[in-house]
Amino acid sequence: MAINILMPALSPTMEEGKLSKWLVKEGDEVHSGDILAEIETDKATMEFEAVDEGRIAKILVPEGSEAVKVNQPIAVLRGEDEDPNSAPPPSNTVDISSAMASIKDAVSKETGKVPQGVRSTAKPPAPQQAPRTPPGDSKTDTLAPAERGRGQGEGNAKQTAPSEQKSNGRIFASPLAKRMAAQTGVDLATVRGSGPRGRIVKSDIEAAQKSGGKAAPAGEAATVAAKSEAGVVGVAPLADAKLFFRPEDYEEIPHDSMRKSIARRLSSAKTLIPHYYLTIDCTIDRLLEARSRLNERAPKGDGAYKLSVNDFIVKACALALMRVPEVNSSWTETAILRHKHADVGVAVALDFGLITPIVFHAEEKGLAQISNDVKSLAERARTKKLKPQEFEGGTFAISNLGMFGIRDFTAVINPPHAAILAVGAGEQRPIVRDGKIESATLMTVTMSCDHRVVDGATGARFLQAFKGFIEEPASMLL
Repeated sequence: MAINILMPALSPTMEEGKLSKWLVKEGDEVHSGDILAEIETDKATMEFEAVDEGRIAKILVPEGSEAVKVNQPIAVLRGEDEDPNSAPPPSNTVDISSAMASIKDAVSKETGKVPQGVRSTAKPPAPQQAPRTPPGDSKTDTLAPAERGRGQGEGNAKQTAPSEQKSNGRIFASPLAKRMAAQTGVDLATVRGSGPRGRIVKSDIEAAQKSGGKAAPAGEAATVAAKSEAGVVGVAPLADAKLFFRPEDYEEIPHDSMRKSIARRLSSAKTLIPHYYLTIDCTIDRLLEARSRLNERAPKGDGAYKLSVNDFIVKACALALMRVPEVNSSWTETAILRHKHADVGVAVALDFGLITPIVFHAEEKGLAQISNDVKSLAERARTKKLKPQEFEGGTFAISNLGMFGIRDFTAVINPPHAAILAVGAGEQRPIVRDGKIESATLMTVTMSCDHRVVDGATGARFLQAFKGFIEEPASMLL
């Protein structure tokens, strides 16, 4: 029987991927375990193995295709004895839009109404023009301010003739609508305004463009305007940046899967997680001395290492998480997950995005092993060779911009973590000791905390423990 080969979900969060390369071609015989293709997720490029045996009858998705949805058929596999001209099996995917349209039609025929949650695609009837009230009419002049405002809001669905938009030769239009009209060549004098008092808004220009620069039909303009103006209450949609620039003044770089994932995850994290921030200064002179001595005595060849300040920070965070386990937690809707080990993610900047590989059980590892683990993870991250389990999950994260000279900053929490530590540069600063001004190397760190999990006092206790380990590196041996 013919079998559809589906786009695999190579990680728990994968929704789509890029089919980078086919390693087989139509007519090839494949066996279970053979490598069929290379699939690029948002963080890594992975090999896709065959599960069934047979012959590749048809490749449905060519290599290089981006944004291929998980469970979308990408090829057809047939048994050895099957007719190659037989029809391929039906796709397992369901056309949701068609199903919803069928439901809507059935319910509307029965009740005459569109069910809640199903969007109607039919155009609303054009609203009837309300009779104009002559100036001085008592019904209009005696309206309360709130009622007059309500009447103007209702006017969003009413159309005003172009001549009525003018007052002493002036056309009423929003600044954005004027800018769009200038860029697209739409004559404002020919556009019907659907905003308050006939004001021309963004949706009117868009409708005019669709109709070739002429005034849009009343019903369509009213519908588009209502959708646009509704965004003003609550959270208004962001304007497309392209509206503010000429095409010849910028280069358009399409989003890749990693950038889409970063945007989606961090936007969700920043808006849904209640962040708060705690900052503390750490004196790192003793740490720098210890690092220098250890690197001087590092062996050559097998067992070689070169410690960085970041390696000490990873170890100090891991031990502080063990001392203050409330921070080593994750939020769920039913419970807080208290983790038994410190799995510390280290943010790595790539030419094409950002990834956070994880040092697992960091509290149990020595500085040399942490150093080698981080170097290996960073190198494989840059070549997209990390496995999903090496960068997904974790219990805490570190973002270090000290090497760029950044003194202090705040970072966005990376779910499922409850906190992230932003590390600044170590620099010479004056401090006061025993009433005397002295020079010391200070490093500023700022922890972003999820207030659902980590209370203020708890976060402060974690930073106190972290500061103790950093300022006295020998204490990490205890």
